[in-house]
Amino acid sequence: MIASNVPACLNLPLLYVPASQDVPMPTRSGTATAFSLLAAGLMICTGGASAFAEPNAQPAGSSATKPVTFESDVQPLLTRLGCNSGACHGKSRGQNGFALSLLGFDSDFDYAALVGEARGRRVFSAAPESSLVLRKAAAQVPHGGGKRIEPGSPHFETLRKWIEAGAPRTPADAPQLVRVVAEPTTRSLAPKETFSLHVFAEYSDGTRRNVTDAAAYQSNDRTIAAVVDGADGAIQAGPVPGEAAIMARYMNHIAVCNVTIPLPGSVPPSAYEQLPRNNEIDDLVWKKLKLLGVLPSPQAGDATFHRRAFLRAIGRLPTPDETRAFLADSAADKRQRLVDRLLERPEYGDFWANKWADLLRPNPYRTGIKAVWNLDAWLRDAFRRNQPYDQFVRELVTARGSTWHNGATVIFRDRPDTVEIGASVSQLFLGVRLECAKCHHHPFEVWSQDDFFGFASFFSRVGHKGAGLSPPISGGEEVIFTAASGHLNHGRTGAAVSPKLLGGAPQTIGPEQDPRDVLADWMTASDNPYFSKVMANRVWAELMGVGLVDPVDDMRATNPASNEPLLDYLARDFREQGYDIKKLIRRIMTSYVFGLSSTPTDRNVADVRNFSRYYRQRMRAEVLLDAVNDILDVEEDFAAMPPGSRATQVWTYRASSFFLDTFGRPDPNQDPPCERTSESTTPQILHLMNSPALNEKLLKDTARPAKLAVANESPEKIVEEAYLLVYSRPPRDDEKQGALEFLGKTDQRRRAIEDLFWALLNTPEFLFLD
Repeated sequence: MIASNVPACLNLPLLYVPASQDVPMPTRSGTATAFSLLAAGLMICTGGASAFAEPNAQPAGSSATKPVTFESDVQPLLTRLGCNSGACHGKSRGQNGFALSLLGFDSDFDYAALVGEARGRRVFSAAPESSLVLRKAAAQVPHGGGKRIEPGSPHFETLRKWIEAGAPRTPADAPQLVRVVAEPTTRSLAPKETFSLHVFAEYSDGTRRNVTDAAAYQSNDRTIAAVVDGADGAIQAGPVPGEAAIMARYMNHIAVCNVTIPLPGSVPPSAYEQLPRNNEIDDLVWKKLKLLGVLPSPQAGDATFHRRAFLRAIGRLPTPDETRAFLADSAADKRQRLVDRLLERPEYGDFWANKWADLLRPNPYRTGIKAVWNLDAWLRDAFRRNQPYDQFVRELVTARGSTWHNGATVIFRDRPDTVEIGASVSQLFLGVRLECAKCHHHPFEVWSQDDFFGFASFFSRVGHKGAGLSPPISGGEEVIFTAASGHLNHGRTGAAVSPKLLGGAPQTIGPEQDPRDVLADWMTASDNPYFSKVMANRVWAELMGVGLVDPVDDMRATNPASNEPLLDYLARDFREQGYDIKKLIRRIMTSYVFGLSSTPTDRNVADVRNFSRYYRQRMRAEVLLDAVNDILDVEEDFAAMPPGSRATQVWTYRASSFFLDTFGRPDPNQDPPCERTSESTTPQILHLMNSPALNEKLLKDTARPAKLAVANESPEKIVEEAYLLVYSRPPRDDEKQGALEFLGKTDQRRRAIEDLFWALLNTPEFLFLD
């Protein structure tokens, strides 16, 4: 290659040579530099422009109105091409000696890496085409990432012009990027249809720039809608009906387009107009189903609803007498009255506290047995009193006092590190996963390191006095208090960080005020955009089998709710009802949608997110064990618990139970919050079939099968009782006939009854909440 600025009289090839003892490197001078390099008999004479020209220098002939600059043009391009992704140079140690900040969150670091490192080989303004960044990207030299751009393409020319101009940075006084918008924001497509998504950057001076070719794109479900490789902003629908969110990223700003692929075929509007509506939930679900061309399943039968309501509200099966009474009730409002009765049952507090134990309760070997017991007792008391959720959270976030007397303080004993408790609080109570932003900009959200450390700084003055953690034995008492001073240093800059609300400005908080009080005021304020939503979504998921946002504590623009108007309504209603959790539960359970059948129809068989039917889910481990014991009329023996205790009342995961561990109880060594899976596994099926402990319960002389065998009951009565106990419904005629034939095949009445119960317990209908 001949450098255009080398004197024509020499006409020598341009060669960049690394520094050596004999060949000095050029230094940055601020003006055009004259230098000579001797290597392999080649000479580059004076008169050429410096490879280290000032960033603001403009090459001859360039446009002054549209300069190509680093932050505005080059960094977004590195993101678009995947150069700064986690799999390439954006990983913590970079790739082959070249490291970039993940997704371009640190402009200074990236500029220094491109322009200042590697002795200037990556960016060479004297001959842009010889720059390593271009040659690697175009695969003109070996490149582990393969060819990313074609020579002469618009992206190639953008980089070349930037290098030719002296690698300028975007001026500090340039208009600031305010936001990025995607147009359209929603789009309905037919299967396999394609459309073009356009992305615009809006700046502080009111200007608008089309950045479609510089943005990076990603779909949250490529089977529904995928980004077409090599085509700027082209989106193609898949063959399957459903919804997907297309994320467009430009300069760490994100815009989202929601794509819908309706089910083929037409449904008359009257089909939706005629659907029953018990409350606002139903209307919002029907509107979404209409948009998708999906029709709901019919209403579930009374027996199914009765069992579902018991298991969802209080975590236990109804008794045969309770089922008979409900089925015999002919009142039109019997389902609503059932929900009201269940929410007043004493089992409610233990059941819902057990759910929150997954999120908050630590390992007693880490924090101490007495401390964990106190936290568990605090949780159960809060749910038994139906403490308003805003007060519940405030007491946790601002907890002070002894871990032996105030159970809420134990979360600070378990998470003594300021950044740990900050990340935990944001995830649990705001649905914002800030953990990624501890080291780099969040890859799918707007949160930066400044946001992470600013939020965590609200806990920088939490003081600890007394016996600290000393696993595996941490039995001492610890007092949590608010210190008069304290600060948190930024993980990257090392500077002290002021407390900063998410999406807000840094706060100035005096020594007389606890920063946690300021945070709690903001979290529980009526205009907080996260607080009521995440709890409404969490309760919806517990009752309906899947959240409107899934995972329930990952609320972001790139993980949108399956029904955003419904989530907004639930959050608003929850807030207006004084954060009363029982009222939120009642609102959901009295909707028509909660009572839908789980059996799919032709027009909703593929739906798994929009609640056109009820979604079956395996019973929670504690609920399942209690159900087995209730059916067989036996008790479990738990360590550190009084006789007759139920699994939902156990205060620590350290209480040994092979059954609970098999069916998904969190690992006792796992740090909260713990996520459970409701999927069935082979060990679970084998456990029900072959467990010695379960077999021992079936064979007990005091168990229900033995009692029924000696009772003066007819085979018909025994079969009906067994079905009511296990399935919470009477047997169908064919089931009853088959069971009677089985019992009549042997004269060993007790053995046959035991086998009948064993068979029923090993069916999906028992195992799953329908």
